[in-house]
Amino acid sequence: MIGDKAGQHLCFQALVCRLRARLRLQFDAMNDVLHKCTVLVLNRNWQAINVRSPAQAFCLMANGNATALDIQEAGDMRPVKWSEWLELPVRGDDDAVRTIRGLVRVPTVLVLTRYNRVPRRRPKLSAKGIWERDGGRCQYTGRKLAPHEGNIDHVVPRSRGGQTTWENCVLADRRVNSLKGSRLPGEVGLELRRRPEAPRELPSTCFIRNAHNVGDWKYFLVPLD
Repeated sequence: MIGDKAGQHLCFQALVCRLRARLRLQFDAMNDVLHKCTVLVLNRNWQAINVRSPAQAFCLMANGNATALDIQEAGDMRPVKWSEWLELPVRGDDDAVRTIRGLVRVPTVLVLTRYNRVPRRRPKLSAKGIWERDGGRCQYTGRKLAPHEGNIDHVVPRSRGGQTTWENCVLADRRVNSLKGSRLPGEVGLELRRRPEAPRELPSTCFIRNAHNVGDWKYFLVPLD
């Protein structure tokens, strides 16, 4: 009898462990869905301006600050308020989260109810951004560079107080940059082809990337070449 009870206890513990593991997997999957930036945000004129996670999208909808687009396979779409959204069926290709009300479909596109502007912003300072601004050319020689041939030079070296800014960073041939070292361009006979400047501000739409390949975004974003 004692052996039977011990065996039953071990079986029960194993069952509990399997249930916990299954619940953990479900929780992790739902958490992953909730916090990926898979929701495109449009202003009230239906212009793309930002991306948000489903968790943020649900908050905007529940507060009345946005409606979600119910987009059909043929491309038909209509704005849906929060109360109605909770009742929409979850289709086979929809992401969904489990709530006390059951499964709730995750929106792919939101429309803000009051905001009608398109914000403008400057590209983030980065090596890639400097390559793009300078057209892939060494700013001292004008030579077109392969990716492995160039790096970023501080015109005024950091050792002499130079800052990491658009106005003080340029693309340079690695060999030229090595020759320049911690000196000013004029001290080694170099001259910039043009004065480095910060890129102009662009509509925020230009910076939106469909990193998770959400199909419904194609109606609102211009494909990049």
